[in-house]
Amino acid sequence: MNNFFRYPFELFYSSLEGLGKFFTLIFISFKSIVDWKENLSNILDQIIIIGLKSLPIVIFTSLFSGMVAGMQATYQFDIDTGIPTHLLGQTLKYLGSVIGTSVLLELSPMVTALVMTGKIGATITAEIGTMRITEQIDALESISFNPISYLIMPRMIASLIMFPYLVIVGDIFGLIGGLVASTSSYEPLTASMFFDGLKMNTNLVNDCIVGIIKGLFFGFAITSIACYKGFYTDGGAEGVGKSTTYTVVASCISIVILDYILAAVLLWLKSVNLINHLVIGRFYQI
Repeated sequence: MNNFFRYPFELFYSSLEGLGKFFTLIFISFKSIVDWKENLSNILDQIIIIGLKSLPIVIFTSLFSGMVAGMQATYQFDIDTGIPTHLLGQTLKYLGSVIGTSVLLELSPMVTALVMTGKIGATITAEIGTMRITEQIDALESISFNPISYLIMPRMIASLIMFPYLVIVGDIFGLIGGLVASTSSYEPLTASMFFDGLKMNTNLVNDCIVGIIKGLFFGFAITSIACYKGFYTDGGAEGVGKSTTYTVVASCISIVILDYILAAVLLWLKSVNLINHLVIGRFYQI
């Protein structure tokens, strides 16, 4: 009985302790950015691993996600919906707007983040966790070498640089997939109609910016959770497996929560036209 009442307090205390370790690790990581020149080769290696080697899977998943969005949208625009023939061409232009907005605002950043959780998040946790249980990190600390600036900081910088680019790639191939699926599954819709709707009814630059900002936050969440769980792994090989599983689950939950918060904030900024002034300024008026 005593254990039953004590468990919530122990859970609360361990959660606070974990949050303290997490934010301390992130703080030290960003503080270590001043040592980026000494770790430049490591940063470039992580850029290749996180960014370039992830392109095939991002392209593949974005393409088919866009195709699904295109098929679902055209299904709703069936010819039997009662739209008069003389208005059909004008109405079909909205398909490009619907598909484009879905891909740029939600599908591309969300699908990219979830895919990268499994590919990059799990990899980072397994790598750093294995170094921890084999005492390689302890060896670095014993010779007064900062393991955070060597292991954590390069991965954080690489993810913050490459995740927005991966989202942009996802945008491009998501739109291509939506175009191919919608025009092939619904004959009245042509490619020119799709692009007309995309240009007339979708604020491309603004929507891209919103998606890129989401990708930046998603990348930070995935990498920071992965580095934290890997750095504090214990319990041998079993502990590495548990840490990797925790990383994937916690990252997915964080992405969903962040997506809601960012959608609320960024769409509000978009509605009052603040994104244009804050990001684009006077150089490009949308």
